[in-house]
Amino acid sequence: MNHLIELLRPIVGAANVLTGDDLGAWETDWRKRERGKALAVVRPGTTKEVAAVVRACVAAGVSIVPQGGNTGLVAGSTPDASGTQVVLSLQRMHAVRAIDSANLTVTVEAGCVLQTLQETVEKAGFLFPLSLAAEGSCTIGGNLGTNAGGTQVVRYGNTRELCLGLEVVTAQGEVWDGLTGLRKDNTGYDLRDLFIGSEGTLGVITAATMKLYPLPSAQLTAWAAVPSLDAAVTLLGLAHQHLGAGLTGFEVMGQFALALVAGHFPQQRIPLFRDTPYCVLLENSDHESEAHARAQFERLLEVALENGCVSDTVIAENLTQAHQLWHIRESIPMAQAEEGLNIKHDISVAVSRIPEFVRVTDALLEREIPGVRLVNFGHLGDGNLHYNVQAPEGGDAVVFLREQEARINTLVFDSVQAFGGSISAEHGVGSLKVDKLEHHKSPVALAMMRSIKRALDPQNLMNPGRVLRV
Repeated sequence: MNHLIELLRPIVGAANVLTGDDLGAWETDWRKRERGKALAVVRPGTTKEVAAVVRACVAAGVSIVPQGGNTGLVAGSTPDASGTQVVLSLQRMHAVRAIDSANLTVTVEAGCVLQTLQETVEKAGFLFPLSLAAEGSCTIGGNLGTNAGGTQVVRYGNTRELCLGLEVVTAQGEVWDGLTGLRKDNTGYDLRDLFIGSEGTLGVITAATMKLYPLPSAQLTAWAAVPSLDAAVTLLGLAHQHLGAGLTGFEVMGQFALALVAGHFPQQRIPLFRDTPYCVLLENSDHESEAHARAQFERLLEVALENGCVSDTVIAENLTQAHQLWHIRESIPMAQAEEGLNIKHDISVAVSRIPEFVRVTDALLEREIPGVRLVNFGHLGDGNLHYNVQAPEGGDAVVFLREQEARINTLVFDSVQAFGGSISAEHGVGSLKVDKLEHHKSPVALAMMRSIKRALDPQNLMNPGRVLRV
């Protein structure tokens, strides 16, 4: 092992091979659920260096854990406890290489922070629409590795839909340059899509060519109180009808989720939530004018009020108010953390079936675990709920997690499967859901996935133990 470290130092520079006991930032996952031990943290600065590091590790038979901002929620980018794995941090590779205005693309390195990319292309007059709560620290490589979603999937799709090409270092240390920026290329298998969402188990994404969009002339945000999830689904249908492609965000938040924000962050003023079971946050992006966008919004909400699927609404009067409304939504995970340890579920179900899924699963959990508190919120526009479970009030959250997590996960995931859904919508599988995937993915699908893994990473050195067992 010491011989490998000595080989790595001249590749990336001695200052970029970190060893010892002060590696907690790389060895602990964001939720602090897992703490591993790395042989070393290696920080390459170029794709050539990444390739050389991979070749050295392969020759030594040492497994590699690619890592971006380490903001994942399924413990997929931290080392195991063996002390034998190399954490490959891409954070030094953060350049925005090029913006192609005519092609509406940007080529960016994997370690670029999402917010930095957003701000860079905005200065050039463009929109990069991927948006999520961790955008100030997550990186493009991590977004691609997990196929991140966020709040604008209803219009622009997941990270996969925003990517046109990749640069990848393979498990053998070769470089695949697929940064074409082409929107049409039917020359065989789509290698790009194999690596997106693979969580570093097939190779290391080092750069990507991503889609850009013109900046909208106006973005308006509305907050609506709805009497039920069925009403929220009805409102979503009306929003599609009245706003069309202008509908860029549609988030639902349960009353208890918002009550946690109100309790732990009292400085935030949350409208309408105390007298309704759910609130919805909508965003309308318009390429004509703010007046046109506001007229569309007002007509939509007028129809919704007449229909009865909305009981009251607030439209943000300016950008500051809009940011305040979105900040409420983004504060729910932080409020949960303040309330105590909790069990997170990132699930997807067909939009039409979400109300019934929640009714059935709520009743099941409340019957099986008296006093359980359900924190239900998420991206209703694309069928993705963060269906989270908080310990009963006054109970010991540590004991609750230890004694009930496996049982609750089984109850929720079995219900998701019964409704034809997925146990991971946007967070990935990581290490936390590997065993569950065995029960909720078909044997045929698992066999094909294992064949791909064995073909591209025959030594099982790329992030082993993540996504699936081989």
